[in-house]
Amino acid sequence: MAHYIYIVSCSDKTLYTGYTSNVAMRVKAHNTLPTGAKYTKARRPVKLVYSETFENKKEAMKREHAIKKMSRVEKLAMIKAQKKHQNIKPR
Repeated sequence: MAHYIYIVSCSDKTLYTGYTSNVAMRVKAHNTLPTGAKYTKARRPVKLVYSETFENKKEAMKREHAIKKMSRVEKLAMIKAQKKHQNIKPR
């Protein structure tokens, strides 16, 4: 089973970082279900803007903690770098 950390952008332009084993289901929960985080319930809708995959929960949780300590500027740079990397098309 894969483990993920993710960042969602909230409707008020804040960023929320979390851990999950199913990104799509977790983003849906943040947007529609009572099981979404208290922080995001008041800031719906949220949009997935970043994710990383890990082989084990321990490493994912360690990374989540590190990201939560980052400044907003650092998080936005990380998000931008991942988007740029994903937009590279193979020849």
